[in-house]
Amino acid sequence: MSGASGRQTPPPGAGQVLAFPQVRGADQVGFERAELMRILDLYGRMVAAGEWRDYAMDFTRQAATFAAFRRAAERPQARVEKRPALRAKQGMWTLFGEHGQILKRGHDLAGVLAPVERRLLKAVDE
Repeated sequence: MSGASGRQTPPPGAGQVLAFPQVRGADQVGFERAELMRILDLYGRMVAAGEWRDYAMDFTRQAATFAAFRRAAERPQARVEKRPALRAKQGMWTLFGEHGQILKRGHDLAGVLAPVERRLLKAVDE
């Protein structure tokens, strides 16, 4: 629209400064850098040993999951889950086997990954 002076009037809301949305609690659980590096290091060694060929990660409000596969079309051979809600109980880390059985639980990622590390040593010795 033109005013009496011939200038255009700005559209409604132009020039307003909007506040950035408030940061709420995390919408999903994730891995910290050191945790992910530890998991990916093990994954790389298992790939080099010919045990694993693919992986997937899933992040939800309750848990972060890393799954390792021998082949992409089958169920994961191992799955590591971080569930912070269980931190005060049995520990937030869980290692699941191929059929969904719980292999190890604990408060420390290194201790939970120990059964996979032992399997890697056996695979390398053969």
